[in-house]
Amino acid sequence: MMPRGASTSTRARRWIAIGLAALSTAGLVACGRPDRPAGTVVMASGADLESGNPLVTVHPLSRQLQRHALFVTLVKLDSALQPEPYLARSWQWDPSRRAVTFTLHHGLRWHDGVPTTAADVAFTMTAARDTALGSPRAGDVAVMDSVIAVDEYTVRMVFRAPRAVLPSVLAELPIVPQHLLDSVPRARWRAHPFATAPVGNGPFRFVSRIAGRQWRFARNANFPAALGGPPHAQQIVVAVVDEAATKFAGLVSGELDVAGVSPTMAHLVERDPSLMLMTPPALFSTVLAFNTTRAPFDDARVRRAISLSIDRVRLVRAAVAGYGTPAGGAIPPGLPVSTANAPRLDTRQADSLLDAAGWVRSRDGAGRTRRGVPLAVTLLTVGGGDMAVEQLVQADLAARGVMLTLRVMELSSFLATVRAPRKQFDVVLTGIPGDIALGHLSALFATAQRGGALDYTGLHTPVLDAMLATARGAAPDSTAAAWRAVASELDATMPVAWLFHARGVQGRSRKLDGVQMDLRGELVSIARWTRRDTP
Repeated sequence: MMPRGASTSTRARRWIAIGLAALSTAGLVACGRPDRPAGTVVMASGADLESGNPLVTVHPLSRQLQRHALFVTLVKLDSALQPEPYLARSWQWDPSRRAVTFTLHHGLRWHDGVPTTAADVAFTMTAARDTALGSPRAGDVAVMDSVIAVDEYTVRMVFRAPRAVLPSVLAELPIVPQHLLDSVPRARWRAHPFATAPVGNGPFRFVSRIAGRQWRFARNANFPAALGGPPHAQQIVVAVVDEAATKFAGLVSGELDVAGVSPTMAHLVERDPSLMLMTPPALFSTVLAFNTTRAPFDDARVRRAISLSIDRVRLVRAAVAGYGTPAGGAIPPGLPVSTANAPRLDTRQADSLLDAAGWVRSRDGAGRTRRGVPLAVTLLTVGGGDMAVEQLVQADLAARGVMLTLRVMELSSFLATVRAPRKQFDVVLTGIPGDIALGHLSALFATAQRGGALDYTGLHTPVLDAMLATARGAAPDSTAAAWRAVASELDATMPVAWLFHARGVQGRSRKLDGVQMDLRGELVSIARWTRRDTP
C-alpha cells in the first residue's frame, strides 16, 4: 500500500517501478528512465497473456499477438475486410463451390527451423474441431467437412455446403505446428509448455516470459519477403500493468510506447504533446451474463426485465466517457452484418414482466418478493477503478425493486466460477471478446461448445443451434439476415444483456510510427511499427 499522504505523481512513479520492474531484467529500464536497446517497443497489457496457443485463447490481446506477430494465418483481411493472400498465395474454387484448393508459400519455417507445410494447416483445422480440445473457434470451423494436405504445399478444404466466399476464420485462426503438438492429448493443450513458450512462424519469435509480469518477442530476420518481410522493430516487450494511473504515467515518462488508457483519462493523453490518442473500433462487448440454470434467471421474463431496466446511454456517457456504443443487440457495430438498432430502455415493460413472473412490489414499494422471498441477487465482477458500470447497473435495478449485491473477485477465481459445469452464481458483469466471424456467439451458446471457455450462461437450444449453423454457412446475400435472426432470438431469450460495445482507447507515443488500428485489431500493423529512438 502507498502511504496515505503520498502525492498522486509520487504514487504513480512508485507503481511504475513495481509494474515495470520486470523490464530491468531485460536491460530496458535504468534509474526510472528509458534506457533500452534500439528498436525496442514496450506495450502494456492489463492482464497476463492468457496463452501462446491460439486454439485455446479467448483473451483479446493474446489473440492479436498470435495472429499478427507470433504466427501466420492462411489468409489475411485487407482494410475492407476482404481476404488476401498470406500463407496461402492463391486458391481455386471447385465449380460446386463446396471445395477450395490452396497453394501455400514454400519458404516459411517454424522458429525452430522446421518448414511450415500443408500438414500443419490440416492439423490446425482438425484440432480446432475436436471436442476434447474445446476450442472457442470450434463453431467457426464446423462449416468444414474435411481439410486434407494434398501434398507438402497444397491444401484442399471441403465444406458442408456450397460457399460463395472464404470463411473469415481463415484470417483469424493462426496455424500451429503439428510436429510439436500432434503427440500431446488435446485435453492437455491448455497446460502444455507450448502455452507459455510457444514456437511460432510469424514475424516475431517468442523469447521469454516472466509470469504475471512480462512477455518478450524478438524480430524474425528470416520472415519471408513474400509475406511482408522481417518486422521493423527489433523486439516487442509486453509489460503486465493493470492499474490505469500506472499506464498513463508510463506513457508520459516514455517507459511505455502503447497502452490502453482509462476512458476518463483520455483527455490527459490528448493534452500531452508527446502522446497521441487512438480510438479504433474494437470487437469487445461489456455484458451481464445470466446463470439461466437456476432461479431467478431461469425465467426469460426476469432476464428481459433486467435488460429493459438499464439506461445504456447514461452508462456509456458516465462510465466510459462516451467511448463505446450503447448496445442494441448482440452484433457489434462496424461489421457488414451490423444493425443500427437503438438500445431499449422501457421501465414500464420491465415492471410488467417482473409482475408476470410473480415478483411483485412490497407494500412499501421498495423491493420485490415472490412468496415471501425477496428478489435479491449477487453480481460477480472483477471490478477495477471506481466500478462505475457496476454501480450504475445496481442503481437502475434498485429502481425496479431488484436488490443487487456486488461481489468483486480475483480474475482466475472469477473465470473458474463462471466456466464451471455446475454454475453457482446469479449474474456476472464481464467482457466478451468478439471476432469478425462472430464465432464468439457460437462459443457462448452453441450446444456443441457446452462447457467451453465462453459458456457462461448455460443456455443452449436447438433453435439457436440451427440459426447459428445457418448464419455460419449463409451465402453473402443472406448472411446479414441470418445473423440478424440470431440476434433477434438472443433478444427474445436474453441469456446475456448486452450493455455496450467498446471503442479502443489507446495512448501511443509520438515516437512510434507505422501504427494502424481498426476492426482487425490494435496490432494489425505491428510488423511495421518503428520506434524513433532519438528525438
